[in-house]
Amino acid sequence: MPRILILGGTGEARVLAAAVSEDPHTDAVSSLAGRTRDPRVPVGDVRIGGFGGAGGLADWLRTNPVDAIVDATHPFAARITANVVEAASRCNIPLLLLRRPEWVRRTGDDWREVADLADAAQLLPDVGSRVFLTIGRQGVDSFAALGALWFLVRAIDPPDADMPPQSRLLLARGPFTSAAERELMQEHRINVLVTKNSGGDQTYGKVAAARAMGIPVLMIRRPPLPPGVDVVHDVAGVMAWLGSHTHEAEDSSAPGRSAARRTGDSRR
Repeated sequence: MPRILILGGTGEARVLAAAVSEDPHTDAVSSLAGRTRDPRVPVGDVRIGGFGGAGGLADWLRTNPVDAIVDATHPFAARITANVVEAASRCNIPLLLLRRPEWVRRTGDDWREVADLADAAQLLPDVGSRVFLTIGRQGVDSFAALGALWFLVRAIDPPDADMPPQSRLLLARGPFTSAAERELMQEHRINVLVTKNSGGDQTYGKVAAARAMGIPVLMIRRPPLPPGVDVVHDVAGVMAWLGSHTHEAEDSSAPGRSAARRTGDSRR
């Protein structure tokens, strides 16, 4: 049957893995980068760890044949996506990007949209002095030089680089409700929120809380999508795409696929 590689780490990727596992006509292996200490593991076959760039992924695909690839990584995982695009092109494998819709500005939102973390750090002192920084553990050092500001830094795992000198680290995993976010921001007297436009419901509560409290938001825009790659915004779209790209694979066999499944590179 057709075999799919799902590049995961997101809630959408886990839902997709579950949907594929219920499809008797499709098989899948999910790949997690391994950057989170205690990842939420999807159902089915799972591979944990990096590939070693585009070349490493292309080598893996030659040893572990698949009929299609779905990149369901985080919207800000631009390097991973670039590597997947290159590897899929090298191996002539159909590729689809699954990207949840962006958050959209609503009435009452005070957003200052910026291109990246560096722009956010440059603008931040002019916007607020007590910062709720919710960008994950990577990139926190972009704000390390802002010694005059106070930061509440929230991430799933501790940052692996310098923290701002005046800061408190809060380790937590969503979902977060707007009521809980508002209480947290009031407790720490937050007057500016810094976040990425990740989209989805799991962490939208902080945006809703900032709106209700009249707090400005430095909203970091998503990196641009690679040109020429199919994109859908939900699991239903992925399943429809898979149906149109893998039905022929059911009538053919991929050389070495059975052996590849026994290499020990994946686990249940």
